[in-house]
Amino acid sequence: MASLETTYFIQIHPSDNVLVALVDLPAGFKVKFNALTFDIITPIAAKHKFTIHELSEGNSIFMYGVLVGKANGAIPAGHPITVDNVKHAAEGYQLGERKTQWQQPDTTAFIDKTFMGFHRKDGAVGTANYWIVIPLVFCENRNVEVLKEALTDKLGFKKTKSYENEVDGLIALYKTGKSIEEILQADLQDTASAAPVNKLFPNIDGIKFLNHDMGCGGTRMDSDALCGLLAGYITHPNVAGATVLSLGCQHAQISILEAEINKRDPKFSKPLVILEQQKLGTESKLLQEALKQTFTGLMLANQEERAPAPLSKLCIGLECGGSDGFSGISANPALGHLSDLLVTMGGSVILAEFPELCGVEQELSDRCIDITTANRFMGLMRTYNALAEATGSGFYANPSPGNIKDGLITDAIKSAGAAKKGGNSPVTAVLDYPEKVTKPGLNLLCTPGSDVESTTAEVASGANIVLFTTGLGTPTGNPIAPVIKLSTNTVLFNKMPDIIDINCGTIIEGTESIQQAGERILHYVIEVASGLIKPKAVLLGQDDFIPWKRGVSL
Repeated sequence: MASLETTYFIQIHPSDNVLVALVDLPAGFKVKFNALTFDIITPIAAKHKFTIHELSEGNSIFMYGVLVGKANGAIPAGHPITVDNVKHAAEGYQLGERKTQWQQPDTTAFIDKTFMGFHRKDGAVGTANYWIVIPLVFCENRNVEVLKEALTDKLGFKKTKSYENEVDGLIALYKTGKSIEEILQADLQDTASAAPVNKLFPNIDGIKFLNHDMGCGGTRMDSDALCGLLAGYITHPNVAGATVLSLGCQHAQISILEAEINKRDPKFSKPLVILEQQKLGTESKLLQEALKQTFTGLMLANQEERAPAPLSKLCIGLECGGSDGFSGISANPALGHLSDLLVTMGGSVILAEFPELCGVEQELSDRCIDITTANRFMGLMRTYNALAEATGSGFYANPSPGNIKDGLITDAIKSAGAAKKGGNSPVTAVLDYPEKVTKPGLNLLCTPGSDVESTTAEVASGANIVLFTTGLGTPTGNPIAPVIKLSTNTVLFNKMPDIIDINCGTIIEGTESIQQAGERILHYVIEVASGLIKPKAVLLGQDDFIPWKRGVSL
């Protein structure tokens, strides 16, 4: 990517015919770019794109060196591109030559680095140590909630922040006869504070309860995929053991879950409690048995301790949500450099969100290590897009109103920037949801662009940390994997410090290079992986968990 040659705008790739505004540009602002000089016709907000040359109807628009749209009509030079004057367009793709040669980055700064993790018997290393309680079917959600209420506070795993003082304040105002208007104008202050931690089991980071609305009533494909997803969490290196509640008659049978566990870990030996309500009888008997067996499982899990592990044991999920016009030129390429560093050192990274790879299919398929892998990627992309179109919304409909407002006009623009998270290394494997990562290097995982569904899937595939970029602010987390939030711009970092961990706006401001930011992020990741830093999503108890209903979500 081109460097930030001015403080006003940037051309990302030499073949691009649009520039990105780095600051708000007023009407009449004189642009001097290469041998061209022209005026900005109408005010252009930072993050938005404007044309270098006059475009006619049907002319192609290029960003990141790829086709990202077509002009709907004449667009003068210096005019912003919008949903009104540009429509989505992307190049077709086909099997091409292998392009797997790449320039590995210098990893000298990390050559002796390790992290303190939980070593599992299958060779994986966790960055945390959780016990999970999960239902095989939505009918068991209530029982999971009863277990949560019974176990959480008593064992010292109470939610990290409480707003009970604010509620007490509202009650006091009501009892003194304050009006609705007076209560609405009252200053409750921000008194939320971390609850004191007095854990009975100090080596356990928490008990997580993963409710969902699946397991029966949908397609068998969805219930089978759910079993694979849950098996991914049960066998995950960040999980010490699990309690599974089954009703008995649902599509998602215990036998299917056990087969999926065996597929991922044939020598599985973690503490695992599986209880079926229709066999045990009363709710009381089910819950008492669950409490006894979970408690004794926690006693075993508490025996696990952290020990040094090489960085090659890191598996990083790459995610973005609430993206903006700076995502593809700051935080995402910074993650791309981190990805290349980790791959060079033998680690794994997961690039998902297939609707947000639209327009870069040719590049990614060419980077696949062999023809079989390339064909699988292209096949999954075509099948997914066809399913989406069959429900009335193809990949072209992916950008959200927030994306569009902040400069991501077409799906191809959004996708070309999102793909930067994957860096430049060869694609070693292509996985279909909810398959597990088994090879080091860059893995492509078929998931929706929806950030919670995608994050949920990346963790099920083995990500023991997730790096999540956002330009607008997204509070997404995960129950068992630390989610580190990175802002694409400094304004957001300062505005939402309660959910953002790292600022990449320094790249936009020119005070830090992409490479420097990538290394800074990796140092932070090592601290998080060692349990020395808790990301904001962990502190907030942001335990988002949404399985994917295939074909419904973009």
